[in-house]
Amino acid sequence: MPSQHSKSGDPARSLSLLWRTREPAGRRRGGPGLTIDRIVAAATELADSEGITALSMRRVADALGVGTMSLYTYVPGKGELLDLMVDAAYGDLDTDDRSGTWRERLRRIAFADRELYVRHPWMLQVVTLRLLGPHLIAKYDHELSAVDGLGLSDVEMDSTVNLVNGYVESTVRKTLGAEQVARESGMDDEQWWRTYEPPLTALADDARFPIASRVGTAVGRAHRSVYDPDHEFSFGLERVLDGVQALVDSRACASD
Repeated sequence: MPSQHSKSGDPARSLSLLWRTREPAGRRRGGPGLTIDRIVAAATELADSEGITALSMRRVADALGVGTMSLYTYVPGKGELLDLMVDAAYGDLDTDDRSGTWRERLRRIAFADRELYVRHPWMLQVVTLRLLGPHLIAKYDHELSAVDGLGLSDVEMDSTVNLVNGYVESTVRKTLGAEQVARESGMDDEQWWRTYEPPLTALADDARFPIASRVGTAVGRAHRSVYDPDHEFSFGLERVLDGVQALVDSRACASD
């Protein structure tokens, strides 16, 4: 999937826009009834429906029924717009629920992030400077609070959050990539399995690859495909959390 970069934008201007510390020039000049939020919403809808490569200031202006130059009095360029879109998308996350154990909270955070990226797959194609807008910093604070007070150092808390986030992002990328292949081929995993299981079974040399043959057959029959994204996500996440549990336990032992 091609990437889009927000690094072409001005970080200082992006931060000013993210935190709304400066009134847009368009409003001072009596612009066409636009707001930053309306522009971001239109851009997000475009990226959701047509992909990030379809995004341009002109296309957003067309969707809003205004001239392209009108947008520039609110958002300096596409780089800053991408920063605004990413931060606004993180605003959809619930950062108020802090109930449950640390493991339950990290699990809930991971599944919420996964759902967000599935709704907005373009987010995984945007390479940003990770500017801390209000929604991203709220997300970060919420994630850190899940592992606060467990005996981890501040650096370990940050690394733990990054570990979970990295796992979510990598697995969603793989799932979205498989979905793209399915769309382009016109054949999903289940159809692929029904089509190719018989010849593969006939061709597979059980004597030469006994373990691969046994396990591959079991997986295919269990999932009716070669890969079940829901199963793999849950299984992998629990193993990541097992690793965090081992770290937490080691810190507890060290303090005894």
